[in-house]
Amino acid sequence: MITVRRWSGIEARALREAKRMSVRAFADYLGISPRIISKWEAGGEQIRPRPVNQEALDTVLATSNQDVQARFAEATMGLASIMLDPSSDLSMAAEALQQVRHPVDGKLMTLISAGVFLAGADKEPVWLSAYYIDVFPTTNADYARFVAATGHQPPAHWDKGNMAPELRDHPVVFVTWRDASAYASWAQKSLPSGQQWEKAARGTKGDLYPWGDQPTPAKCNVREGRIASTTPVDRFHSGVSPFDVYDMCGNTWEWCSSETEPRRFELKGSAWTSPLSRAMPSLFNDASADMSDDDTGFRCTVQADILMAQLATAS
Repeated sequence: MITVRRWSGIEARALREAKRMSVRAFADYLGISPRIISKWEAGGEQIRPRPVNQEALDTVLATSNQDVQARFAEATMGLASIMLDPSSDLSMAAEALQQVRHPVDGKLMTLISAGVFLAGADKEPVWLSAYYIDVFPTTNADYARFVAATGHQPPAHWDKGNMAPELRDHPVVFVTWRDASAYASWAQKSLPSGQQWEKAARGTKGDLYPWGDQPTPAKCNVREGRIASTTPVDRFHSGVSPFDVYDMCGNTWEWCSSETEPRRFELKGSAWTSPLSRAMPSLFNDASADMSDDDTGFRCTVQADILMAQLATAS
């Protein structure tokens, strides 16, 4: 059983999307104006529907079937307004689905719950729907499976097209945005938007770094560490983000889906070649889609409802 302590525009939108209704259809279902629904969703957590509308939302949620309730629970996991009966199937499913293996490339992914996070240097509130992101960047071993499955051109640093065994757990580099996009398509995923990447890196409260506000080079692979190469993606345990995502500062720059101008795309996270001052997740960088370098890689995301459908199909 799911209980909403206090409805806001965030929970109302999650319920509408869980029922897979348009704004107009959801408004008709509740017996109110579509403009009210749009106002709720635009206002996010700052909006508090009138008590009579909160009661209507309670009723719609309580009378929804299990699939709708499961989608709503998944989309609102982690919000302070949501209460799940600890003995309920939905509660156990929510906990079990916090981390999953993707059915195509087998990579471990973690849930970034729907909700607001503080974005950019000015910490502007931004609402994102629920999605999963790779816990680790795409490694050479991951990319080798993609190359074998598709015949895609191997990275330039692989000797005669073969991955060096000692680099299997290092992030793949010398990949263009187009290469990264091709991998994502093969894996039935997407490259993250700049905002999705940033939320996964710094959490919801606007911390400067994944681990907090202290500039600590020892928590990541940046120039100050003098490692002078990539490192295994699971090395820096103390530098994980609030969502337990690794290498969101340093090791390699990561391609995003956000196009900054024609054929240029956002890069996030900095690399072993960069100082820590470039590693804050809120900072901006971009490059040509054809750029390929020894300090640039990627990781993937997938919308939560899409991944649930993929897992159901695979089972």
